[in-house]
Amino acid sequence: MQKVLLTLFFVLSAFSVFAQKLAVKIIDRQNNETEYTYFVPENSSARSNTNVNCLGSTNSVNCSGTTRTTGSSTPAHQVSYHVRGATFSLLLSDGRVAVVNCESKFAEHFAGPAGNHRSCRMPLVDDIEAEFNGNKAKLQWPVSIDGKKIESETYKILGVLPK
Repeated sequence: MQKVLLTLFFVLSAFSVFAQKLAVKIIDRQNNETEYTYFVPENSSARSNTNVNCLGSTNSVNCSGTTRTTGSSTPAHQVSYHVRGATFSLLLSDGRVAVVNCESKFAEHFAGPAGNHRSCRMPLVDDIEAEFNGNKAKLQWPVSIDGKKIESETYKILGVLPK
């Protein structure tokens, strides 16, 4: 029995190594309980870095500076997805966009088939964490003032688009 538990522990530990937790930004979101077509939106970003050097004496100051701006733009993708539920485009730190979707979850109730579902939890904030594992993304976001209470939901990855 102890060998079985030890083996199970190592197998589960190996699977958790493959999971990747990243800070992501929701750049688009849609939600509808009926089927709809989701198009990945355009995304642009720019980053500037400025360096200024000044030399001065009692009566004068001489300054020179440079600014370098880099940017990227991803046009709207012609790729469309036929989905139901909550769909997000997540901007990854390397510029790629992960498209994720969550349909209603089964939840046992005694209200019949229509009452046996709950809507997916959706973050109200755009800057969240996502733990990617296989074709699933577990989205996590703070829901308390001190940031200690975390809410989460698991979404299916529909695709990862290049930057």
